[in-house]
Amino acid sequence: MVRKIREWYPGAKYHIICRGNHRDDLFRDDEDYKVYLNILKETKKKLIYEIYCYCLMTNHIHMVIATEEIRIGNIMKRINMCYSIYFNKKYNLTGHLFQDRYKSQLIKEDKHMLEVSRYIHLNPVKANMVKNPEDYEWSSYNMIIGMHREKFISSQRILDYFNSSRQLYQKFVERM
Repeated sequence: MVRKIREWYPGAKYHIICRGNHRDDLFRDDEDYKVYLNILKETKKKLIYEIYCYCLMTNHIHMVIATEEIRIGNIMKRINMCYSIYFNKKYNLTGHLFQDRYKSQLIKEDKHMLEVSRYIHLNPVKANMVKNPEDYEWSSYNMIIGMHREKFISSQRILDYFNSSRQLYQKFVERM
């Protein structure tokens, strides 16, 4: 069966979700999270795309990615392939690490972008992993609100909705 081609155009923004196969863990220790983030950074340099926000949960990943020249499928193929090779080698596994193909939702409206970023950053809170989103280490939230130095995300894209105010974004996320 032929897969449906995902809608794409220069500047397209997507909410990406990748789940562990059988909902198994994608990250077993801190090194795994760090390796995945490093793969995002390296892939970003080679394929040129923007990451607006992310959250790496134990058994799934959320990201908002924007592309100008490269289709989202090429980006996700490289990210997931590199991480699968690392993970399977480290834990002496074979087979699929990810459940199915990644899921993507095209973000066409500003309101949708804001809701997705809030949803992503509140994911660890809703999963009862932490009390506050800033307590979760494997998310872009602390970079966006200015608690940590920004490494590779494009937080200004989200902050533009709040007149560049990190405090307004924090209030927007945490008022839920």
